[in-house]
Amino acid sequence: MASEFAVRYAIHCVRRGGVIAYPTETVYGLGCDPMCSDAVNVINHLKGRDARKGLILLASGLEQLDELIDVSDRNQRATIVGEPEPTSWIVPAKDNAPPWITGGRNTIAIRITTHPLVIRLCDQLGHALVSTSANPAGRKPALNPLQLHRYFDGLVDAMLVSNHNCSGRASKIRDLASRQLLRK
Repeated sequence: MASEFAVRYAIHCVRRGGVIAYPTETVYGLGCDPMCSDAVNVINHLKGRDARKGLILLASGLEQLDELIDVSDRNQRATIVGEPEPTSWIVPAKDNAPPWITGGRNTIAIRITTHPLVIRLCDQLGHALVSTSANPAGRKPALNPLQLHRYFDGLVDAMLVSNHNCSGRASKIRDLASRQLLRK
């Protein structure tokens, strides 16, 4: 597990507009403060990623997303929080949701994390994190620290590693309004 110092340093980097790499339930991810467009641009550049795709936000609880998402129905909120496996949800975005996160759409992708390290990060930051797989376009996502270092050593502000294994399977993606499964 990442040391307390490493976690504090990563939080410091995010607060100063930096980009971090960290493990999630599925793969290693690249992340930053979702309100920092410069950091999002760095992530898109590192990955060779089209900014119009939008990004997923990881949070430890829905309250960290309430300023950006328009989900007030209790049943819908319970559905999001109650999903037993990693599932990203496409939900209505509020008007103030940044276009660099939504990809210019009126929806936003979110996931409530169960990864202990990501929960610590979000709780200590007090907000959600951008999350996109840690890989250059066309390459497989990093599943372990060695792959992560091969892709991004010296290119991100902080790297967190964990002995909590990444599953290697992408999260499901569901549309909240229709409950349609968009990716298995």
